[in-house]
Amino acid sequence: MKKIILYATILSLFSWACSNGSQENENDEQTNQTENELLTKANTFFKVLSTVAENPENVITDEKVKLGKILYYDTRLSKDGTQSCNTCHNLATYGVDNLATSPGDAGENGTRNSPTVLNSATQFVQFWDGREPDVEAQAGGPVLNPVEMAMPDEKFVIDRLSKVEMYPELFKAAFPEEENPVTYDNLKKAIGAFERTLQTPSRFDEFLAGKEDALNEQEQKGLQTFIEIGCTTCHVGEGLGGTMYHKFGLFSSYAEHLKTAAVDNGRFDVTQNESDKFFFKVPILRNIEKTGPYFHDGSVASLEEATKVMAKLQLNKDLTEDQVKDLVVFMNALTGEVPADVQLMPEELAE
Repeated sequence: MKKIILYATILSLFSWACSNGSQENENDEQTNQTENELLTKANTFFKVLSTVAENPENVITDEKVKLGKILYYDTRLSKDGTQSCNTCHNLATYGVDNLATSPGDAGENGTRNSPTVLNSATQFVQFWDGREPDVEAQAGGPVLNPVEMAMPDEKFVIDRLSKVEMYPELFKAAFPEEENPVTYDNLKKAIGAFERTLQTPSRFDEFLAGKEDALNEQEQKGLQTFIEIGCTTCHVGEGLGGTMYHKFGLFSSYAEHLKTAAVDNGRFDVTQNESDKFFFKVPILRNIEKTGPYFHDGSVASLEEATKVMAKLQLNKDLTEDQVKDLVVFMNALTGEVPADVQLMPEELAE
């Protein structure tokens, strides 16, 4: 009788263990399925960041990148020698100067926020109003802008550079097939080539590539919220932005909501089309925690506040505090590393 009871007890324990193990396996499968669904969904909206943003019309070479970096850091590209590209787009501070608007060669501030140069080559156009198609064209704009670097014309720039001992040799190395390579067009190509190497992959890219634990639980929750509330209407692609124009202030006026004195017409200033009023290029969200203040006028200091503003003006939604926290935690996971070597002043300029 005792043996029968013992056998029954063992059988019961064995059945419970099998059942419990099966339940745990089922729970694990459900969890993995949920994570896989998020990963699958994320890959429909976003792309793994490329290590270099190639341009077939401006093939990247080591010599071109070297020249581009030197030019990027050289204050001789501004009229009075007070500004370089790096002044407003500081590579030691994630490609920005963290100012609402930036002072130019003569100390006068521009009217728009200086966006990050990091990952900027992934965008479909450049500048807030999209007036230039790529980083090569963009590179030449600020140099000649009277409020920014204030050089009088292209000839003035090239005449100045031609008199610097190192530049004729550097241009020749970068553009060996050209008889007279020291040109303004080649200056733009060199700076553009350098900027195309300024890509900063993050843990988010590891997640997109299939490493599901690259993002922690709250970061994944923030990603889920980002998708569910509609942020992916605009912020998509490898830069999580930079793929389209969109009206800022879809449900109400951004100027009234933010109580800004100046009203920026956005792309309208380029096209003069009424339908383009208040349209801006959607900014990329890569390294967004490091690149404040936010929006085209730098009017909002914190990422938390900017997140609330975007939800209200673009989606007509009032976010809960938990949603804001989750979204910001997710966006912080978009921060990559700026290579140490690109943050250093070129030795050719350190003399």
